[in-house]
This record gives sequence, structure tokens and C-alpha cells, in this order.
Amino acid sequence: MRNAIVLHGGPSKKEYYDPKMPSMSNSHWIPWLQGQLLKNEISTATPEVPHSFNRHWPTWEKEVKRFDITPETILVGHSTGAGFFIKYLSIHPEITVDKVVLVAPWLDPYQEHTKNFFDDFIIDPDLASRTKGITVLYSDDDEKSVLRTVEIIKEKIKKAVFNEFHGYGHFCFEDLKTVEFPELLKVILK
Repeated sequence: MRNAIVLHGGPSKKEYYDPKMPSMSNSHWIPWLQGQLLKNEISTATPEVPHSFNRHWPTWEKEVKRFDITPETILVGHSTGAGFFIKYLSIHPEITVDKVVLVAPWLDPYQEHTKNFFDDFIIDPDLASRTKGITVLYSDDDEKSVLRTVEIIKEKIKKAVFNEFHGYGHFCFEDLKTVEFPELLKVILK
């Protein structure tokens, strides 16, 4: 049976502890996407990484490993979550999956926010060959580090497909002004 794992990004510590903010797996468009995928008969998990602002690899990996990842699994990552899937699949060449969709992917190219989260692996250039396709969604007005990450993916991963948006920022609620993200759903269901 087809399933999906939708992985959130890494917030700031202030955002993580803000009592007015939902948990990361319940923020932005993630709950809406989960509902839409369930309505399309795709069982969807949205892992919640504790202390996700810390970007501690073993913690992120433990949370994702709780879920079945099979050749029928669709992986969707936002920001740090997208970077996580790039690294996870690169260091686990035995894993094959369905589609991989990377939204505003972030690999901390300037090493501003992470401690050894992304600097201890090599991106598998043939990563797409173990999937039914890798699609990168990014906006022309996102942060410099995200745009640099997109360039790194273009340089390193063969056969990835890139969809550029205008004015979508980091694809957060504040940027989209809605919790719906139909363009992402279309890419997943295509």
C-alpha cells in the first residue's frame, strides 16, 4: 500500500517554544496535505521531531525510522526536512522509494545553524535512480541559503526536476497566506 511521510523543517528555538504556535508537524500546510493525501488513499505520517531547532541527526533519524519506508513510500520534506531526506537516502543506498518532493530544501550550505547535521556525508548523485522521481519546489524570493541549496542539488543530483515559484518565500503560512498548497499536492499525485 502506498504511504507518505511528510517531514517538517527546523524552527528557531523561539518558534519551537512559542505557546501560540502549533507543533511543527501541525503547522503551515502539513495538516492540509496530510488530509488531502488520506482522501487520495495514501496513508500519511507526519513525524514530530522533538527539539527540532537543535538539528541533532540521531534524534531526527530515530523519528523517521519509526515509519515504514518501502518502494511505495512518498517522501515530502520541507526545509531541514528536505535536507534530511537528501542525506538519509544518500547514506542508505539500499533504500528505494516512490517519489521524493523537496520543498524549499535546506542543507545549511554556509554552516550557520547546524552542528555536523549535514557536513558528514556526500550527496549520492544517482539518488533519483532509486526513486520514481525527485522534484524540488523552491521560490525565487527564499533565503540565500535555500537558493544555494537548490544550486547544490542541481549540481549534485542527476535527473532531479525543479519547479520555481515566484513570491512564495519559504512556503510557510506567513508567505503563502493559506494552509493550502495545491501545487504540492498536484506534484505528489501526478
